[in-house]
Amino acid sequence: MDTTAEAGSGRAEGGTRTAEPPGGTHTIAQVAEEFGITLRTIRWYEDQGLISPERRGQQRLFRPRDRVRLALVLRGKRLGFSLEEIRTILDMYDAEPGETGQLRYLLEQIHRRRAELLQRQRDLQQTLAEFDELEQRCRDDLGRLESSG
Repeated sequence: MDTTAEAGSGRAEGGTRTAEPPGGTHTIAQVAEEFGITLRTIRWYEDQGLISPERRGQQRLFRPRDRVRLALVLRGKRLGFSLEEIRTILDMYDAEPGETGQLRYLLEQIHRRRAELLQRQRDLQQTLAEFDELEQRCRDDLGRLESSG
C-alpha cells in the first residue's frame, strides 16, 4: 500500500471552505469529508486501533500521520485486505522488522489476493460460458416453438 495520502478539498458540506485547524490537525468532520466516509466509520477504525487521533476532551484531532494511516486502511479495504491484515501491515511499519518486513508481508498478501482474484475470474468466465450456452439453447427452443405454432 502506498504511504502517500491524497489531500482533501477542505470544503464543508454545501461547498464552503472550512478553516484549517492550527498545527496541521483536522477535526473528525473534516477527515470524514476529505475521505468521503462517515464519522461512524472513522470512530469504528479508531475503536479497532487502526488510527489513534489526539483527544482534547471530546474532540478528536487528526494529525497528518493519522490521515495517512486512514488512507492506507481505506486503500487496503479497496484492495480486498481484511482489517486484521491491514493492522498487521500498519503495525509492522511502526515496529520491528520495519519497512522491509512490511513490504515482504505485503508482497505475500498481494500474491495470495491475486491468486484468489484470478480464481474468481476463472469461475466467472466459466459461469458466463454456461450462461451463453443456456441462452443459445433457450433461443433455439423459442425459435422452434414460434415456427411450429
